[in-house]
Amino acid sequence: MPELPEVETIRKGLINLVGGAVITDVAVFWDRMITPPFSTERFKTVLRGEQIHTIERRGKYLIFLLDHWAMISHLRMEGKYEVSESGEPIKKHTHVIFYLADGRQLRYLDVRKFGKFTLLPIEKRDEYEPFKKMGPEPTADFFKLSKFKKDLAKSHRAIKAVILDQNIVAGVGNIYADESLFQAKIHPLQTADTIGPAAAKRLHEAIIDVISRSVEAGGSTIRTYKNTLGEAGKFQVSLAVYGQTGKPCPNCGHPIEKIRVAQRGTHYCPHCQQLPKLRPKAADINDIAYKGAR
Repeated sequence: MPELPEVETIRKGLINLVGGAVITDVAVFWDRMITPPFSTERFKTVLRGEQIHTIERRGKYLIFLLDHWAMISHLRMEGKYEVSESGEPIKKHTHVIFYLADGRQLRYLDVRKFGKFTLLPIEKRDEYEPFKKMGPEPTADFFKLSKFKKDLAKSHRAIKAVILDQNIVAGVGNIYADESLFQAKIHPLQTADTIGPAAAKRLHEAIIDVISRSVEAGGSTIRTYKNTLGEAGKFQVSLAVYGQTGKPCPNCGHPIEKIRVAQRGTHYCPHCQQLPKLRPKAADINDIAYKGAR
């Protein structure tokens, strides 16, 4: 699944490839990808003649800013874009084609057909319902430690489930949740409300750092994912725990284990990320686990 770093890489690639292009026509082969209140025909009609001025991102959503419309694209599990010449054969799983004035085509492919397209008047793009509830971007400018600590204190869910919650912090998916928790030395099953101030700070810093480094590396290439330019991301070579089941922990050498948390396959080091048995009254329980793992 493309996560925030992959979606950001797609955004940059699309700006380079189709920024400034004019849409002359649209073909839709799977109507369910167009969300109400727009019908497929209305979607195609209003996009004709619109220019792609730039592309923004919010969490895992792409926002195409056109003349009059904001086209919000959610890639979901396996959605991806390709830019093709007009004569190239249409690949299997191509569900939407944007015909461009220069003769090229922007094609949306999606094996599972889960992707969605939503149109809003450009001045109302911030009113998109998922954006209203979405948490801050995982950067130092927007993701504030004080608010994060309050969110943790209010939740008795497993910490991995909490940081996967897009209402807490935007764009953190399964890969980067595992990597952030490992970097912060926090067990993925520990309940959020038992995480003390020092551990919360470590996790906050880890999320920002892991996402930042992955964006810089162009994301992670897992299974068949490649970016819009057909290039593989490079962050997978830096993954410490995700997908490393049975391999030695890079810190202590203990085999990485895999469990299920929040219905997701979850990778962690049971030596470095110990689950506290007791909740001390006046101590940061994660500091205890952290010191014991060193």
